[in-house]
Amino acid sequence: MDNYSKYMRTCFKLARKAEGKTSPNPLVGCVVLDKFGNKISEGYHRKYGENHAERDALLKLDKDVAIGGTLIVNLEPCNHHGKTPPCSDLIIERGLKRVVISSIDTNPVASGGIKKLENAGIEVIQGVLEEEGNELNEVFFTNINKKRPFIVLKTATTIDGKISTKTGDSKWITSDRARKYARKLRTKYDAILTSSSTVLADNPEMKHKTKIIIDRYLKCDLSAQIFKNGKIYIFTEKTPSGVNEYPNIEFIYNNEITIDFILEELFKRKIMSVFVEAGGKLLGSFVKEGYVDKIYHFIAPKITNDNSAKSAFDGDTISLISQAKGFKLVDMKKLYPDVLLTYKPL
Repeated sequence: MDNYSKYMRTCFKLARKAEGKTSPNPLVGCVVLDKFGNKISEGYHRKYGENHAERDALLKLDKDVAIGGTLIVNLEPCNHHGKTPPCSDLIIERGLKRVVISSIDTNPVASGGIKKLENAGIEVIQGVLEEEGNELNEVFFTNINKKRPFIVLKTATTIDGKISTKTGDSKWITSDRARKYARKLRTKYDAILTSSSTVLADNPEMKHKTKIIIDRYLKCDLSAQIFKNGKIYIFTEKTPSGVNEYPNIEFIYNNEITIDFILEELFKRKIMSVFVEAGGKLLGSFVKEGYVDKIYHFIAPKITNDNSAKSAFDGDTISLISQAKGFKLVDMKKLYPDVLLTYKPL
């Protein structure tokens, strides 16, 4: 089992090479051993629409090389015809005698691979580093099990939790190093979401392939930096007038823009993970409504010492500490002089 754990960690490492490229598919890596236990191939799902990890690894080999061998993969091999044929069929065809899996595929469309393999006489070992495997595909499992995008909140604050002074000045709370790392984090997710207030206050560029702006009253100037690249979705309660001259912008109208409505519309458009980067009101709304799967909290070694400065989360009113939302710390990273704390809901 320890040997399989070693190779499973290799699968995780391979899978992470494609972060930000496989959505709405999961991240999957694969290692193939021959009948003597020697590694003979590896592969991963590089991009949505391309070969799954098992196919990527097995198709590098001559047909008879893997007979009697072991295939290690972090997610149950698929059992359906999608962009590619079922991986379970190829595993059977290539004569593997054992398959080692970390996570079970909870997608009802693709599941059933384990049963098919076992029916073909292949030994299946399940649950190797399962917790780590589930963590790797936290976005995918949230999509399947909750039928909505995975929601990440990002904020950068002083030690006393402030994102700007009372006048709105915020440049810069954190260091160049921390901001660079935040930009790297964005690339892992399908889209960035922000508010018209942030656009108007900071005129950010926020380079990303997909951006979402909540602009209820269409206050933003469409010549602002953020609209110059990427596909843009603008959620609004005001009917856009005239012809839309911007082919990269789609207006999504509703008489009331709620988080429920936003997530439902994004999920319809196969936007499976959202990186929310905004002010305290919008971040606070996500917290209040319970739509938080992860928080990236950058903290700079500064104190405003001013209670009227703007807070990172400002979406609720409570009278008891017991009413506060609880989170657990899952990671800490030093980005000198700053620190990044990563939280998940309890």
